[in-house]
Amino acid sequence: MKSAIALGSILALAACAPQAREPNPGFLVDPVADGALFVAGKFGNTLAKVDLESGQQTLLVESCANPHELATSPDDRYVALACYGGQTVDIFRTEDLVRTRSIDLGENARPHGIVWHANGDLYATAEGRQSVFWIRDPLGAAETFEYGTGKEGSHMIAVAPSGNHAWTTDLGSKTVTLVDLKTRRAPRSVEVGEEPEGIALSPDGETLWVSARGSDKAFALDPMTLEVRQQIATGAFPLRIAVRPQGDFAVTSDLADGGLTVIDTATGESVRSIRVAGPGGAQERMQVTILWSPDGERIYVAETRDNTIAEVDFASGEVLRRLPGTGGGDGIAIIE
Repeated sequence: MKSAIALGSILALAACAPQAREPNPGFLVDPVADGALFVAGKFGNTLAKVDLESGQQTLLVESCANPHELATSPDDRYVALACYGGQTVDIFRTEDLVRTRSIDLGENARPHGIVWHANGDLYATAEGRQSVFWIRDPLGAAETFEYGTGKEGSHMIAVAPSGNHAWTTDLGSKTVTLVDLKTRRAPRSVEVGEEPEGIALSPDGETLWVSARGSDKAFALDPMTLEVRQQIATGAFPLRIAVRPQGDFAVTSDLADGGLTVIDTATGESVRSIRVAGPGGAQERMQVTILWSPDGERIYVAETRDNTIAEVDFASGEVLRRLPGTGGGDGIAIIE
């Protein structure tokens, strides 16, 4: 509970954070999509592109109200943005950040978590509607199918490799919910700790990983029965959890102490901690989203209040550099 109190102070400060500068048309337009990080500026209502070779921001455009999570298309040509302050999922070209379409999910949708699946379809939570959306053929017909979770704060989402099932973390209800996307069976939910928020599915689809920020724990669940197999102590206030592409480790983003907890997925044990913020830096930086590089060698950590993205070498735990995170960078996506 102490971590929840600490977060209240952090969020109060974040609400007063300065707005981002207006998009600057003088930024260099990079015609090459390779090696880029995309950053949603939730305070500045912006979307930025950062070149990973130079570490420089090359594009910055206006996006939508309070943008949060991002997802890139399987061919890396597009990035989809969940417009948490509105009701749309907006799609931009990765080459030049031109918005190509806006998909309306209905009144009070407040989309937050988003996955662009290998099958080409988009999946997103609609927190305001207590539901999950399946957007089929988002670059074409963009058919939308809505599935109610019946839970408060359906926030983050994971999707099975088959595309048959989705899972949400429901902050307000303290639950994890399984949604059957193909048969439309009634969703099933279980309580998992206090304020479960982070969620990730192992690459083989056999383990569902959840971080509960109010419990300072990560949980390993059976994806289909939702039985909790293991509980692992983490750092303070683990907002997010991400599984390495190789499947051997999971990492939590521990906002209140500015670090990462590394979990061996085979044993379910915490094996080390990585300090990102440095002494006294946790509240200043407001560490939120984490993202693995496709090769699993680096972790990108959004330091929202500091307008930076820390690039961390996984093997050594060293912070290699800090990239621009303009406008309160929160949601991040990558192509290499």
